[in-house]
Amino acid sequence: MMDSIEEVAGGIILWKERVRNSIPNLFTFGNLYCGFLAIVMAARGDFQNATLLIVIAMMLDSLDGRIARMLGVAGDFGKELDSLADVVTFGVAPAMMAYYTYFYDFGEIGLLIAALFPLFGAFRLARFNLSATNVASAYFSGVPITAAGGILAVVTLFSGRMNDLMVPLVFTALAFLMVSRVKIPSFKDIPVPRHTFVITFTLLYVTYVMIARSNEWSTFWFVAVPLYIAFLLFSFIKKKKQKNHQID
Repeated sequence: MMDSIEEVAGGIILWKERVRNSIPNLFTFGNLYCGFLAIVMAARGDFQNATLLIVIAMMLDSLDGRIARMLGVAGDFGKELDSLADVVTFGVAPAMMAYYTYFYDFGEIGLLIAALFPLFGAFRLARFNLSATNVASAYFSGVPITAAGGILAVVTLFSGRMNDLMVPLVFTALAFLMVSRVKIPSFKDIPVPRHTFVITFTLLYVTYVMIARSNEWSTFWFVAVPLYIAFLLFSFIKKKKQKNHQID
């Protein structure tokens, strides 16, 4: 009887451990799923939804590592899975958007050029994985593929309101910055500000609705977006000061 109880208790503990180990991976799978949908949307010419999915994936990608470290389950499996998801979501999907927006008119050459973005991103991720340690670094070496893919997607979305050379210039700059040695702040050691994600999702939803209903620029962009950026900066600085004060 006691042996049966111990086996059941051991099974419950093992099940809880597996669930805890799987939680960060669910966010990574969400990132990958958004990336696949973004590719489909880009192929259909629906760049609005493609960009929205990539932005949502950026938020999921920023959470999986933090949650893994918070739960104490960070490991090689999650790191490799995250890299595979990032290549699809922030490499292939934005490159597809850039291809159909600008490089499509150049035929096979345009296709080959567009393919360079995920290739450079994959190289950057491989280099990062080989050099990464279990200790969170204050800086990235080169622009992360997450940021590069997000920027390219947004620029591509609004390319119709920009100079024709904007997409290839941003595309080229981001591709080379990913494989560069430029130091980029990682913000990994800064706690996530409270209410940030609620406000972010709300802003994303409002942005999506306004883009879907109008093709014109709105005052919303010139008021809400700067205020949102200011809010993030204020939150990060406040949390950083609190952390430094606790250390002192």
